[in-house]
Amino acid sequence: MGAALARATAKVHGNLAIGARDVTKAEALARSIGPQVEFDHTGAVVKAAEMVVLAIPYEAALEVIQSADFAGKIVMDVSNPITADFAGLVVGHTTSAAEQLQARAPQAKVVKAFNTIFSALLPAEAREGTKLQVFLAGTEIEAKNAVGHIVEAMGFEPIDAGPLSNSRFLEPMGEMNIHFGFFLGWGTVAAPVWQRV
Repeated sequence: MGAALARATAKVHGNLAIGARDVTKAEALARSIGPQVEFDHTGAVVKAAEMVVLAIPYEAALEVIQSADFAGKIVMDVSNPITADFAGLVVGHTTSAAEQLQARAPQAKVVKAFNTIFSALLPAEAREGTKLQVFLAGTEIEAKNAVGHIVEAMGFEPIDAGPLSNSRFLEPMGEMNIHFGFFLGWGTVAAPVWQRV
């Protein structure tokens, strides 16, 4: 998810940096996207950024958000806190992965996004003109709007899904999408859409 999201973001946002604990991995991804993409270790990228995208597994995100100063940063969390076999959630109902990240970085502005979209659907050509929805849950309105602008620039429809606590509902939706994709035969071209009738 991280590489696909970086590639899609680079097409619509001119200022992108890839961070990783292993700088050689960050460099390899940055170079594969283009010469305009910068790279460094995670702490340096977080320090310089206005918005940080945590496109890594939930457990890794918990470690990263405690390893650098995220105060004042917009943090886009795309994780689904799933079990190793993809069959269930390790967090849910009374809290969410996004809320756990916010609790560990209380001065950050966490926004849940893209957790119901498979990485295969991030390139515009993969959607064949279909406008898929990206649900955004966040308590900080300006942060949610900033994420929404990037979502829209990438060709998705940003949907305001309410406060960050509503991630408790979005993450099970992400898990259901994983079930459709991997257990029920839909493949990685499935995505939920909310419609008014």
